[in-house]
Amino acid sequence: MAADTQKNNNKAGKPAKKEPQPLIIAKTPAEEQRLKLEKLMRNPDKPAPIPDRPKEWNPRAPPEFVRDVMGSSAGAGSGEFHVYRHLRRREYQRQDFLDKMSEVQNKNEAYLERLEKNKQAAEERTAKRRKKREKLKQKKLAAKKAKQELDKNDGRDDDEKSSDSSEGEDHDEEREAEDDAEVPSFIMGKK
Repeated sequence: MAADTQKNNNKAGKPAKKEPQPLIIAKTPAEEQRLKLEKLMRNPDKPAPIPDRPKEWNPRAPPEFVRDVMGSSAGAGSGEFHVYRHLRRREYQRQDFLDKMSEVQNKNEAYLERLEKNKQAAEERTAKRRKKREKLKQKKLAAKKAKQELDKNDGRDDDEKSSDSSEGEDHDEEREAEDDAEVPSFIMGKK
């Protein structure tokens, strides 16, 4: 009996065997992606493998010193044509690559230039609108101050109006003219 309990304890101390997962073959790319995600999520503590970006292809640099110079001499062997064809193909490939790289670089420069131009135009529009808002704000403040002064003067003028009614009529006409001057023309409908 004691031996049985000892065997059970040993089994308890060891990690349990993993149950074999059934083999599932992905039939679609979506199913393949789902299976990969499920595999990753089984053990979330394990870091996910993130591959590095593949290096950009670069053609082999042209040789600085060409040893096998091919000329149009009689006596070139039949195998020399294939060597020439391979070198020519490699050189054309290198030139195409350089052309594409210069085109990409020109496009990038044009894009950055256009981006800078658009940014500058946007800043100019913003500055112009800011200036217009400030101007309108100043006009409103000036109109408000003028109105407060008129209200203060109006309280004093009430005493004077009772004594001198003819001067009050002239003053009312002047106030109407000032009120028209204080309100911006686009609000009044004038152009």
